Amino acid sequence: MRSFYPRIKPYASHELIVDSLHTLYVEEAGNPQGTPVLFVHGGPGGGCTENDRRFFDPEKYRIILFDQRGSGRSKPHAELEANHTRCLVDDIEKIRELMDVERWVLFGGSWGSTLSLVYAQAYPEKVLGMILRGIFLCREQDIQWFYQDGASHVFPDYWQSFLAPIPVVEQGDLLAAYYRRLIGDDELVRMSAAKSWSVWEGRCASMHPNPDLVEHLGSPHTALAMARIEAHYFMHDAFLEENEILVGMDALKDIPGVIIHGRYDMVCPVGQAFDLHRAWPGSRLKVIRDAGHASSEPATLAALVQATDDLLSTLGNVS
Repeated sequence: MRSFYPRIKPYASHELIVDSLHTLYVEEAGNPQGTPVLFVHGGPGGGCTENDRRFFDPEKYRIILFDQRGSGRSKPHAELEANHTRCLVDDIEKIRELMDVERWVLFGGSWGSTLSLVYAQAYPEKVLGMILRGIFLCREQDIQWFYQDGASHVFPDYWQSFLAPIPVVEQGDLLAAYYRRLIGDDELVRMSAAKSWSVWEGRCASMHPNPDLVEHLGSPHTALAMARIEAHYFMHDAFLEENEILVGMDALKDIPGVIIHGRYDMVCPVGQAFDLHRAWPGSRLKVIRDAGHASSEPATLAALVQATDDLLSTLGNVS
């Protein structure tokens, strides 16, 4: 079974000032003359990790990673002002221009799939192909499934921990209740809510328990950014029109795409992948029978690495 490529370090890193408030961390790794690929992380608010460089053959890909507004090493940390989907799409285009890339591959999972699709619909002529995992269409039903009524029935024990910070009188709208605490002035309440929010996601993200993932998402730096930014986006319907992504799929009709989704994904149920595949004739759908949501699950990881290799064969070496 395929696994990660060996660990590599960036050969360049950049601080990209995108407006008067936000500065993005951007890095490049692999082959500067290789096929450009942009890794689009999840969350929103999750940030990138060292392993995110390792889905790609470093001899054949020019690997570009960035931390979205408020995430990871971008500044200011966990900032919500001027942080919405259209800003992120504009940021990606600024990164493309900074990198002097004509066209590139997009690789994104979960919220990264959402943002990749929205960017590709805005700039289809800039996209060579797409590899998407754990599809998240950001419709109201998709958000409600994970934060109100759905995954709660699969993980009732973890759900009790998610409910714990919220009084019963507020539990009819958990997203709003968490949002109030995450944007509030009380630092202790804010951090407690952030950890509870992020640990819930980490516990549900893999088919088999993954303590390392839970620990990573529950760490203060990651948890605060991810919880605050996710709640901010989801309270505002991800700054998208309802069903906007599926309605706009005609723009991607000439772009090849691979969709990889775990059969037992409890964060983003697999029906979203089928909905996207039906709306995208140029896509191939691979359902991983023994996986949940996380990209690190062995069969999902193998499928993702194989997909990056296969796409090179389809495209040739484009720089």
